[in-house]
Amino acid sequence: MWQRDPIAEPVRTVVASRVPVCRLRTAEWADALVWCLAVVGVMCSVPAIALGQLDFEAAPIRYYDAPVDDAVTRLEADLDAGRVRLDYDGKTGYLRSLLGALGIAPDTQVLVFSKTSFQQRRISPRTPRALYFNDDVYLGWVPDGDVIEIASVDPQQGVIFYTLRQESMAKPRIVRDRGNCLTCHASSRTRGVPGLLVRSVFPSPTGLPHFGAGTFRINHASPLRKRWGGWYVTGTHGKQRHMGNVVVKDRYHPEAIDVDAGANVTDLSGRFDTSRYLTPHSDIVALMVLEHQTDMHNLIVRANFEARLAWHQNAIMNEALEREPDYVSDSTRRRIDRVVDDLLKYMLFTDEIELTDPIRGTSGFAARFSSLGPRDSRGRSLRQLDLKRRLFRYPCSYLVYSAAFRSLPPLVKDRLFERLYRILHGDDPDPAFARLTAADRKAIFEILSETLPDARAAWARLTAGDG
Repeated sequence: MWQRDPIAEPVRTVVASRVPVCRLRTAEWADALVWCLAVVGVMCSVPAIALGQLDFEAAPIRYYDAPVDDAVTRLEADLDAGRVRLDYDGKTGYLRSLLGALGIAPDTQVLVFSKTSFQQRRISPRTPRALYFNDDVYLGWVPDGDVIEIASVDPQQGVIFYTLRQESMAKPRIVRDRGNCLTCHASSRTRGVPGLLVRSVFPSPTGLPHFGAGTFRINHASPLRKRWGGWYVTGTHGKQRHMGNVVVKDRYHPEAIDVDAGANVTDLSGRFDTSRYLTPHSDIVALMVLEHQTDMHNLIVRANFEARLAWHQNAIMNEALEREPDYVSDSTRRRIDRVVDDLLKYMLFTDEIELTDPIRGTSGFAARFSSLGPRDSRGRSLRQLDLKRRLFRYPCSYLVYSAAFRSLPPLVKDRLFERLYRILHGDDPDPAFARLTAADRKAIFEILSETLPDARAAWARLTAGDG
């Protein structure tokens, strides 16, 4: 139910779509108009291929038509066979049961109060949207929301979007999205593929973004001062400042946001009813891991799609020019090299910001996440957190263990592991990798050699060839 607030007063009129019609004050109306125009502008743009976007609907990707084998598809099969059931409760609907079925821990919860979801009419600073995640699946839940939003990473088809209606049913059905989600989730902000996006905005007191002030796409390279606008953040971070936990009070000067008021917050109970959520936290460490992970997923998907498209087009040219089927053109190699370079630079944190004060969360997320492994014979893991000067102790993404990374085309993996070997031995000339210390390179090489079979096998072939 809509609640009256000092900015927007809803008119008691219901239209066919059940969306309340609001009478807005001038300032709020201006931002609402900007928001609507932004959405219309995206939806009315040329649907085939946006700037920098790959043609993933046609062969060989066939995003909407090709078989999918992700965590959600497997869960659907288990539901149909009666091996698993989803239980509905009056407080959170299917949320708790769905998290358990997908292996997602409640301590991953982070909270966003900006109206940047299609369920935006339910979202506000008093009713933030909760996000939960593991290595392959992301869930979005809003109190009294119509659906649970799901994004799942398929090893070949990338990020697939679904919804589950929040109605008690004998056989709940998870429904795949057929394009609506890609309005926002397939653009230059997601590396040109169906992907994931963490945004920082200048939020009004109702949660509506002041889009005229700009927004920030967030990953591990983003300065803290630009992060978490429109998000709740629990944890301590010393003298470092961010945009979370506060709203813009002067729409004409959104940059004057009171960052001190949102700093080092450890309790959200005075801001909204935290008892409606699975935990009272929006853990700063979980947020930082989420931000790294989402863009890493985007880059893995981009590398997969780009390589498959390049090989498909390479095969067409080989046939047209009567070349050998396994001939690889220079242009194809350059395309592979480009996505490998982007992926390596991100997975090795070459542009990560440096922390100036320690980061501490408020939930058990950091301890549980760090314990997951895998570990080498010395007990080291890529999931070990640093949180003093950088996010991870060893700067190499743990998503190298993901099914999506393992499923990268051979052209990509061969080139990636070859170049990674050179980087970790200090033999790559690109200055971007110079920030990796000798100790970092040695530790990463040793950890991967023991815990990543694909790397070990590729490096064995490489050294045998060198010999």
